[in-house]
Amino acid sequence: MSPVLTVSGLAKTFTMHLRGGIELPVIANAGFALHAGTCAVLGGRSGAGKSSILKMLYGNYAASGGSIPVRHRGAEIDLASADPRTVLDIRRETIGYVSQFLRVVPRVGALDIVAEPLVERGMDRDEAARRAADLLARLNLPERLWSLPPATFSGGEQQRVNIARGFITEHPILLLDEPTASLDAANRAVVVEMIAEKKRAGAALLGIFHDTDVRNAVADIVIDVTSFAPDKKAA
Repeated sequence: MSPVLTVSGLAKTFTMHLRGGIELPVIANAGFALHAGTCAVLGGRSGAGKSSILKMLYGNYAASGGSIPVRHRGAEIDLASADPRTVLDIRRETIGYVSQFLRVVPRVGALDIVAEPLVERGMDRDEAARRAADLLARLNLPERLWSLPPATFSGGEQQRVNIARGFITEHPILLLDEPTASLDAANRAVVVEMIAEKKRAGAALLGIFHDTDVRNAVADIVIDVTSFAPDKKAA
């Protein structure tokens, strides 16, 4: 089966403008592929560039080199060179993202935050709210919190809202940046089950998991990011 997303020759260099334009190479010549129904995990030491790779695949960081062809609306689009409007379209339909931190509009309740991606796609608001409630209940967020803005929630509660929002859609590709970092054992197990369900539904997932047990439970393949380290002598 052909991959849904491919990374080829991917590179990232940061320019330190406040340090006289010093260039800091982070990733060089990264290459791998994502396939439907599998979960790949980015492994390697802290600072190796795992989050940078995820952010390039989502379009938050511009790639310094290489290509990221992704299957979108039946065509192949190179994310590395796509214009901003195309990147936003790919995010709406093809690539979802669960970050480590919840960034939301103030005063909007947790249930509405989770339901919003479905409402934006045209789903009836009541049906979207029902699905959001199912996910929040599954992630053990107390119902008394659903109508409240998550700004005052604990870190673990905010992350459960974040996960529910990321998992509620049916994106064929889902990027996961340490989704279980703030969770207790019971909710980590729930997320492992949700990842398995996404795989059975045919989604391709790429994630970072510092929890060894979670990583071992979800990974079909581990990609060693340290192998993409820039050649220090060449730099």
